[in-house]
Amino acid sequence: MNIGEKISRHLQANGSSLIGFADLTLLPAELRYGLPRAVAFAVALAPEIIASIEKGPTREYYAEYERANRLLGELSNSAADVLRQAGFMAKSSAATNEGIDPITHSTLLPHKTVATLAGLGWIGKCALLITEEYGSAIRLNRVLTDAPLPTGLPVAESHCGDCRVCVEACPGSAPTGDPWIPGKRREDFFHALTCRQTALQLAEQNTGIIHSFCGICIAVCPWTQKYLKRSPAV
Repeated sequence: MNIGEKISRHLQANGSSLIGFADLTLLPAELRYGLPRAVAFAVALAPEIIASIEKGPTREYYAEYERANRLLGELSNSAADVLRQAGFMAKSSAATNEGIDPITHSTLLPHKTVATLAGLGWIGKCALLITEEYGSAIRLNRVLTDAPLPTGLPVAESHCGDCRVCVEACPGSAPTGDPWIPGKRREDFFHALTCRQTALQLAEQNTGIIHSFCGICIAVCPWTQKYLKRSPAV
């Protein structure tokens, strides 16, 4: 069994929904800690909970969001351990709130960028990763490594087309409606600060929780809706 198969089996056995491998060598070395590869993986959010947030966040959604983040942190740490035990370098990471600039609300190497390079999906108009399997009803994480992984084909274009469902549903009008292409700056098609402020207000209003979370764009996305319709739980 090669290292790619070993990592994939480990992540699948422990709760990962999607797994891919990315070639990072075209990115500046300082962004990837000098490591040339990445394991990108996702955990799907419970469909019955996502189906309930089309009008705004709920306490159940917050609990599911936190569950997924905890699991992703555990998966990153354990996958890094597997790589190190096999003799490779590995750098794990948190699912959220690690290295986020408090002014721009961005990171130097977003998990979703790594996921597009691994072929897991594309960036939607609300600046979330969208996958064919789960829409945007996922949380992401990654492990950077020097292991010789069989890297996937990067996704080089959006599959959103002329769709404006998330644009029209956003209570803060954060997305401009322009499509993503690799290398395009997030601020050119999505206003992250507006999203964060609106989500903070909605979350406190709907749940009493002082935390920035919303999920409306996730729930209404047609790709997410396909996931929900396939689930007997909804």
